[in-house]
Amino acid sequence: MGLPLAPEEKVISRGFFLLTDKPTVFAANVKENEIAGAGEHPHVTKVKHYASAHHGCETIVICAQLESDLSALSPTEAQDYLKELGLKESGVISLIQSTYRVLGLRTFFTFNDNEVRAWTIHSGDTASKAAGTIHTDFERGFIKAETVHWKDLVDLGSVARARETGHYRIEGHDYPVRDGDVLLFRFNV
Repeated sequence: MGLPLAPEEKVISRGFFLLTDKPTVFAANVKENEIAGAGEHPHVTKVKHYASAHHGCETIVICAQLESDLSALSPTEAQDYLKELGLKESGVISLIQSTYRVLGLRTFFTFNDNEVRAWTIHSGDTASKAAGTIHTDFERGFIKAETVHWKDLVDLGSVARARETGHYRIEGHDYPVRDGDVLLFRFNV
C-alpha cells in the first residue's frame, strides 16, 4: 500500500521506478520442524499481520532448509518427503503462485505430439494476444482458439473425450485466456 495518489500523479511517479510502488510478497522462513503448523506460529502471525496492515500483501510460509533438501531429491522422493511432513506442496511452488498473482500473470499451454509448452501472459490478455506470444504471425492471422482447461484434459484423458463431453470449446479473438487453458491456435497468414 503506497501513498494514495491521483491518477495523474501515478503517471508521473511511475517514471521514478520507486521500489515502494512495486508489488510485494512477504516470505516467512521457518524451521523444518515448524513448517507443518507454521500458520499458527506467533512470529509468522506477526509477519502476516504486518504485511497485510502495512503493505496490503500476502505472506508465504517457507522453510529455506527444506527447499534446499528437496532440491537434492528426485521428484518422487521430494513428494514423498513432503507428504511425510504433512505438506501438499513445496514452499517454492506457493511462492511462485503468489508472485504470479501479484504480478497479474497467467499461464496457458500448447502441445503437439512431441511436447507440451507453458506460456506466460498478463491477466486479461485475449486469445489473439496469447497467440502473439508464440509468434507474431499467429496473432496477425488469428482465426480462432480451440481450448480446454488442463485439469479437464487430464481428467478426461484426451482431446476427443473433452470434445465429446463439451469441455473443448472454440473461442474467438476477444476470449480472455484463463489460467491453465490449453490452446490450439488456428491462423492464416
